Amino acid sequence: QDQLVESGGGLVQPGGSLRLSCAASERIFSANTMGWYRQAPGKLREFVGTIRSDGSTNYAHAVKGRFTISRPNGKNTMSLQMSSLKPEGTAVYYCNNISAPLLPWGQGTQVTVSS
Repeated sequence: QDQLVESGGGLVQPGGSLRLSCAASERIFSANTMGWYRQAPGKLREFVGTIRSDGSTNYAHAVKGRFTISRPNGKNTMSLQMSSLKPEGTAVYYCNNISAPLLPWGQGTQVTVSS
């Protein structure tokens, strides 16, 4: 399936943790360098982080040291482990290619950080 499916979002208290998943076909993961994005209410979608084919990762400054991207099965999934969550982390989280052309966006998964 050539579609991106994000899951795992929910309501979490500040300081809490959450693990998101991105599922897509093996073809998509083998042909693209995938990453995570997020879009907070009233703001533009922004880059969160990426994982390359060699396993190396890169993160936006705002999440570095708190978020970890991995490829659990190395085939058709990607995870985003989020720790020490802050209220400003409230957003819809998406996965996609990190370079053009972007793939059609999935529905995303809502993360709400609130007490």
